[in-house]
This record gives sequence, C-alpha cells and structure tokens, in this order.
Amino acid sequence: MTSKRKIKTYGGYFENFMDSLSRKEQDKIQYGLLLLKTQDRLSTKFVKFIKEDLYELRTEYNGNIYRVFFIFDEGNIVVLFHGFQKKTQETPDKEIRKAIKIKKEYYADKGTSKQP
Repeated sequence: MTSKRKIKTYGGYFENFMDSLSRKEQDKIQYGLLLLKTQDRLSTKFVKFIKEDLYELRTEYNGNIYRVFFIFDEGNIVVLFHGFQKKTQETPDKEIRKAIKIKKEYYADKGTSKQP
C-alpha cells in the first residue's frame, strides 16, 4: 500500500485532541487517516466537505462520534486542524468557525495569503 497523500498537522490542535482520547479511539481515528492517506476517494461516511475548502474526517467508535477538520494543501498534502467529540446531529457552528480561523492562521504562517 503506497501513500498517495502526505498528512501533517498544524498548531498542535490535533495532537491535543488525540491526547484526550483513549488508545482505542485514537486507533480508530488513525484508521481513518490511513484511508485518507492511501485512497483516491472516500465515501461521505469518512470524509465530508464542510465549506471554504474545509473538510471533516468522520469517525465513529463505541457509539461516540468524532470529527477532525482538515484541508487539502498543494494537492496531495492533508493538513489536520482540531478535532472534537460530536454530541449533536449537526456539526456545531462554533467548531466550524474555529477550524476556519485555524485555516487562516495556517495560510498566514505559511506566507500565503492566497488560499486555494
């Protein structure tokens, strides 16, 4: 199985989220990341477009739902932002706003004000 995408994180948000989870929850999210890294296309069961080039990696484990926001940068790079445990039917606007803010910080730090 060869990697098609490179996955990186930004700002320590993803690491902080993962540190808050059990080993089994982390393993389940890592499985989703492996699919994201190696598969050309994933169903909306795993990945969903949110808005403004923002996507969420969708994970369910033991009746709990987890989301990790990310973007595609330069085609084959996936940049992970923050994650959270979802407790409502809809993805909370607060979480989406936070992800968009992190995305803007990422592009500012990268020195690219122009986003894809």
